[in-house]
Order: sequence, then C-alpha cells, then structure tokens
Amino acid sequence: MIEIKVPELAESITEGTVASWLKQPGDHVEKGEAIVELETDKVNIEVPSDESGTLEEQLAGEGDTVQVGQVIARLSSGSAGGTAVATKTKTEAATEAAPAPAETKTEKVGEAKKVERREEHVASPGKGPIATPAARKLARERGIDLSAVQTNDPIGRINVHDVSNHNATPTPKPEAPKAPAAAPQPVASGKDEERIKMTRRRQTIASRLVEVQQTAAMLTTFNEIDMTAVMALRKRRQEKFIKDNDVKLGFMSFFTKAAVAALKRMPYLNAEIQGNEIVLKKYYDIGIAVSAPDGLVVPVVREADRKNFGEIEKDIIHLADKARNNKLGLSDLTGGTFTITNGGVFGSLLSTPILNGPQVAILGMHTIQLRPIAIDAETMENRPMMYVALSYDHRIVDGREAVTFLKHIKDMIEDPEQLLFEA
Repeated sequence: MIEIKVPELAESITEGTVASWLKQPGDHVEKGEAIVELETDKVNIEVPSDESGTLEEQLAGEGDTVQVGQVIARLSSGSAGGTAVATKTKTEAATEAAPAPAETKTEKVGEAKKVERREEHVASPGKGPIATPAARKLARERGIDLSAVQTNDPIGRINVHDVSNHNATPTPKPEAPKAPAAAPQPVASGKDEERIKMTRRRQTIASRLVEVQQTAAMLTTFNEIDMTAVMALRKRRQEKFIKDNDVKLGFMSFFTKAAVAALKRMPYLNAEIQGNEIVLKKYYDIGIAVSAPDGLVVPVVREADRKNFGEIEKDIIHLADKARNNKLGLSDLTGGTFTITNGGVFGSLLSTPILNGPQVAILGMHTIQLRPIAIDAETMENRPMMYVALSYDHRIVDGREAVTFLKHIKDMIEDPEQLLFEA
C-alpha cells in the first residue's frame, strides 16, 4: 500500500482543510497526478501522488482538518484494471453475491468503483445510517441526528447537501442547562436563510484583521490628488507603451513607483515591530491587494524599486490572474513590506484601509471623480480627482511622517515626470 500524506505546507502552517477530492476510490492515479486539494490559511495546494496506482481509501472527508504528515489516503500499486477486478471479487465474496456475467475490463472497472464508493459509506450494523465523512462532521457541528435526515441518494447515503437542507433544531446535551425560552434557535425564525461555513482562508482573514485592530495603534490620514497630468501622460504614451510591453499602462504602476520613492524618504513606513525593536526594511516588496473568489489576497511585487513601469504592470497582471484562478503559491504572498489597495475599481469614493500586519502602513486608492476645483482665487475647473488614504501604526509612525508621506505621493502623481528622477 502507498500512503498519501499531507506535505510540508510552509514554515508557519501546520494544518489544512480538505477542500475537494480530485480522485475517488477505484480511480487510477498516475505518478505526479493530483489526488486531493487542500485549503490552507493562504493558498490552495494540490497534493500529487509519488507513485502510479489505484486509490483504495480516503482517510479524511471534505471539510476535515488535517495535519502536516497525516496519512489521508492509500493507494495500491499496479494497473487500474487489475486492482478494480480484485476489489470487485472481494466485495462479491463478502456479500455472497452471485457471479456476474462476463463483461469487458472497462465495465469491471466502472462496477468496482461503484461498489467501493458504496462500501466506503455503508455503516456497520448498529452504527447508524449511511453518510459521507463530511456529512457526519457537519451533522455533529449542528447537533443533527442523521437518522432524521432525508436523502434522495439511490443507496440511501446522506451527503453534506442533505444535512444542510435539514431544518432540525440541535438537540441539547443531557448535562447542559436548558436554554432560556426567550432565546429562539435561528432555524425557528421562519424566514428564508442560508448558512455557509466560512472557508479556512476567510477565517484567517477575519482573525488577522481583528488582531491588527486590537494590537496596532491604527490611524488614517487623507489627501486628494488631481489626476489630470497622469491621465494625460497615459493617453499620450499608451499606444507606444502597449507596443513595447504588450500590456496597458495603468495607474497602479504610477502609485507603486511613487510609494517606493516616498518610502525611501520616510523609512519608518517600510518597517515592522518585532518585540521591542523596529526593523527597517531596506528593500521594497510592495503588496498589491487583489479580490479573489475566496477573499482578499495580497500578492507581492518583488523589488519594485528596481523595476520599470512595464515590469510592474506585467507582475501585477500575472499575480492578479493567479489569484483569480487560485494558483498563488506561498512565495507569492509572503514578505511584503508595504501594501497598496485600490477600492476605486469597485467604485469606492473614500475608505480607511486596515493594516496588513506585520506591516505598519497601507495606501488606499479610490475612484476618480470629476469635482469642481479652485485653480486660483477667480477660476474654478472640473478636474478628475482621487481621494487617497494612508492607514498607519502610530506606535512607530507619527502624524508628521504619515502626512508628509501622503503629500509626497500627491506631488509625484500630480507631476509624474518627477518619477523619472527618483533613484
């Protein structure tokens, strides 16, 4: 038997959640082929097989938490057909079923898969109804008696969907005190509701955001930027930029270069706190917040100070594409020194971004909106304006530094030619 174990995930990650099984018992697996997808706090990881064989047993259900090094599946070596026939013979002997008529190898494999999957979920006599591991786990969490759950499965197997649709009030434990009569259960409200379990990543995002707000002395300062000059520059240079770099010239590269220049002038914003020490970073790995299907992620543009506009735009597009397709690796997400988030792509006019710990500052961009601006004492003009926000940790960053940093950003975006002279 070949054991499939949870691989080393990352230095700080010791467990994950079984997101989905890519192979089922009876399926043939080639060497290097993914068997299961694990969800960690940061990314999803596909676990491949080191050998070819047939998946005999799944030792964890979808939704179960598994530890690094834990055996989660077993494979038998050999061809898919031979293993399937052997499994079918054993099943027939155990159930004393009559021999089946002669059939093709393909039919035997398919039948063996069906039998194995059925046997996997059949409960032993006196041990309760047939249910998948994930369904049993969900039932335990909600206090639902599986014997009361209805299912339309042909073999009577209860799955997660059946448990989710079962509107049963959890049965209190005998030793627990009775709940007050005035505290009704949510399912008894009679209103249309849906319960969705938080993914591991969403739980991690939630806990980290709360932790930052509880541990950092977070403040936010604001300014507004006249985008006229940078928009005119993009319009003039867009065609040549696309020809030279095969990507469009966006606003994010301007703000990334401006942020790097401002960080060099205000180094305490490119730092973190470790115990009673301040660690000043002499490199500029800029995190760019991206909205992914499972929640916000912050992949990192490495050495942004050494890259030109085209390289930065390519990096951002590549990382955003990986995020949306759930292909980010741990190396894409770790080690950022400063973060930029752009709520303007969703229409946000103004917001206060939350720090991406252990970083001590984050820049928030917002939507561009035409507003009347006083050019001088006698002249008003409609200008494309953007509000920007800088949230910072007041434990090591003072208001003077934060306001000056944001003023540098404003000056460089309003006069983008300055960026050409920044080291």
